[in-house]
Amino acid sequence: MTTDIDLNCDMGESYGRWTLGADEEIMPFITSASVACGFHGGDPHVMRETVRLALEHNVAIGSHPSLPDLMGFGRRVMDVSPQELKDYVCYQTGALREFVRAAGNDLQHVKAHGVLYNMLEKDDALVRAIAEATRDSGGELIMMALASGKCDAQARKMGLRVASEGFADRAYNADGTLLSRKLKGSLIEDPRRAAAQAVLMATEGRVPTMDGQQIAISVQTICCHGDTPGAPTIVRAVREALEKAGCRVRALREWLPAGEKSLHQKPQQN
Repeated sequence: MTTDIDLNCDMGESYGRWTLGADEEIMPFITSASVACGFHGGDPHVMRETVRLALEHNVAIGSHPSLPDLMGFGRRVMDVSPQELKDYVCYQTGALREFVRAAGNDLQHVKAHGVLYNMLEKDDALVRAIAEATRDSGGELIMMALASGKCDAQARKMGLRVASEGFADRAYNADGTLLSRKLKGSLIEDPRRAAAQAVLMATEGRVPTMDGQQIAISVQTICCHGDTPGAPTIVRAVREALEKAGCRVRALREWLPAGEKSLHQKPQQN
């Protein structure tokens, strides 16, 4: 049985005179790009160019909204209300969507960035806020969420089209959360190890943890970070290993089922 899997990477995080990541080297090997929208990285010019580059390589595009923390690269906890988060997500996703539409395409997904991604695992109200913002954007947008996490489960209950995400270049705790970036060993910089972890997740539904065990995990998309040292080599190794293992690597929009209808969804207008 062939396994479908999406390979995504965070893109477009440069801004102004500051360059981050190796987007041009990475883009040919991924199937989905989560593009920064200006709050933690990215600017209008970078967003436009990243959209162009993604479409050139037939890569699906999603927004990568962050807390408004440009100096901290979106990795510092902030006290935000659910309504504030909805506004942030709507603002950022809308800005990127216009660049995508101007290029004759549309968005595939929404994926929270940085500390916001982690905050969603601890705050049900924030999950509801980002899920509602994603749903209200229309077009059956997919929401990426930590595989086996609380955000993933709650968004599915709300009827969203959710893609469970695993990470090839990050170490896992025994509870399925990611090891803090503040701790040694949180990043997997060895391409062979990252590739092996990706294949294990995609084909066997398991992932190794820092305590030497393996836990069950179900993923539809696998992420490699664009700012991990050696990212282009890691991404290429992951892509090649997945294909060698018999996986069909393609964008989520091509195969992920639609979300379930939910009482929380807005009724369609006649």
